[in-house]
Amino acid sequence: MEVAMIRANVVEDREATMARHIASQCPNKRTMIVMENGEIETEGEGDNDSMPLLEEHSEVEHAVTGQSLVVLRALHTQIRDGSDDLQIENIFYTRCHVKDRVCGLITDGGSCVNVASKLMVDKLGLRILKHPQPYRLQWLNESGDLKVTKQVLISFSIGKYKDEVLCDVVPMQASHLLLGRPWQFDRRTTHDGFKNRYSFSKDGRSFTLVPFPPQ
Repeated sequence: MEVAMIRANVVEDREATMARHIASQCPNKRTMIVMENGEIETEGEGDNDSMPLLEEHSEVEHAVTGQSLVVLRALHTQIRDGSDDLQIENIFYTRCHVKDRVCGLITDGGSCVNVASKLMVDKLGLRILKHPQPYRLQWLNESGDLKVTKQVLISFSIGKYKDEVLCDVVPMQASHLLLGRPWQFDRRTTHDGFKNRYSFSKDGRSFTLVPFPPQ
């Protein structure tokens, strides 16, 4: 599998980084765009959720508090007047604990892999694993390309929700963790597009993850 990264001009002349899976090699045919302000936009992701709603008695988990591991690019920070519009342009972003440190977490169904920031992996001294199927991440600019050869098993928690995910280790500035389709599939998540919340069950308990409020 080959992933191409390109630079593109967007509104207000800001640069955006676009991760596009080569159509001939990736059946998902989705595009993930990491904006200058840290947002990730996805093209081609379906809006219809086929999973049934979970029970009303669900553990509602908000972002954890504390000093972040490292300073990242600020995510979407524009506040709208109407409270119902707060999440209309936002991806799902929250904060979690990894080895008792506060780390940023993004959920995006347009990514066919879970991703861990190399910076976080290095900072926390996490044990890395050899990737069973290395692939190239191509930067279509002066940066050239890189080969993704490492994975890491991340144990994280958000309130009472505790989990672990296998992630590819990639240089990433938008967040420390990106949970993609593998996590959504494994947890059979249901996304509330209006409130931008993810609901699922684990170990016989129901959870609802609430996004970090815009600043």
